[in-house]
Amino acid sequence: MTVVTVSASYRVTIPREIREALEIRPGQRLEVIQYGGRIELIPVPALSEARGSLKGMDTTILRERDRL
Repeated sequence: MTVVTVSASYRVTIPREIREALEIRPGQRLEVIQYGGRIELIPVPALSEARGSLKGMDTTILRERDRL
């Protein structure tokens, strides 16, 4: 278990081994979630990483007349 300290300005440094394992880079955004009695930091993927993720999706659905 790795322990970090909260600075006077409420900042926390993510340890190197965790940054490297999750490939977290400077400027990357993290989502902060309070879950029960803990804090979770979830890396937010860059929009460019989502490119092509819906490839092959069927877009030929029938729509109601008022939605045309």
